Amino acid sequence: MARPGGRSARVQEAVHTAVRDLSTEVGRDALTVPLIAARAEVTPSTIYRRWGDLQALLSDVAVEHLRPEAPPEDTGDLASDLRAWAEQFLDEMASPAGRAYIRDALLGDPDGSNAGRCSAYAAEQVDVILARAADRGESGPDVERVLDHVVAPMMYRILFRPGGHDSAYARQLVTDALGAFRGDRQGEAGTIDPHG
Repeated sequence: MARPGGRSARVQEAVHTAVRDLSTEVGRDALTVPLIAARAEVTPSTIYRRWGDLQALLSDVAVEHLRPEAPPEDTGDLASDLRAWAEQFLDEMASPAGRAYIRDALLGDPDGSNAGRCSAYAAEQVDVILARAADRGESGPDVERVLDHVVAPMMYRILFRPGGHDSAYARQLVTDALGAFRGDRQGEAGTIDPHG
């Protein structure tokens, strides 16, 4: 979703800020559209017109919160970059606040667009890491392989098997993904061309 400009951007920022502040002050379960509207100094009808209902608003706030604020750390090495990013991703997403934002993002998402936006955020971060590696002359897997072998298992655990995963788990997923990629490349290099 393109970020709106002008008054629309100011309204969005005021409403998002109100949601975040009130969530801390009164708790998420106490939030109502009139309460948020009063804090944001807009009318409830403005919120209903723009977001439809409270769940859709909470979902929009969650998706924005899940957007990375900075590019991934550059450690100078593909494996180290991916491990550092995966550890940070897991730490943030597996926290109680992270899990709550994930749930909110998905609950107000009947058409799947929020899930797609969140997936795109992770893909963009991984793409930055892989592009840096390529610039250094390192070969690596593609973005989809990293998403499938690193991000997907972490998200499954975060959503369905909370607890029992830590930075060592994130590092192992990266090690396994890179090992599988290197194994595939060695297999391709060793293949004999029957037509050659």
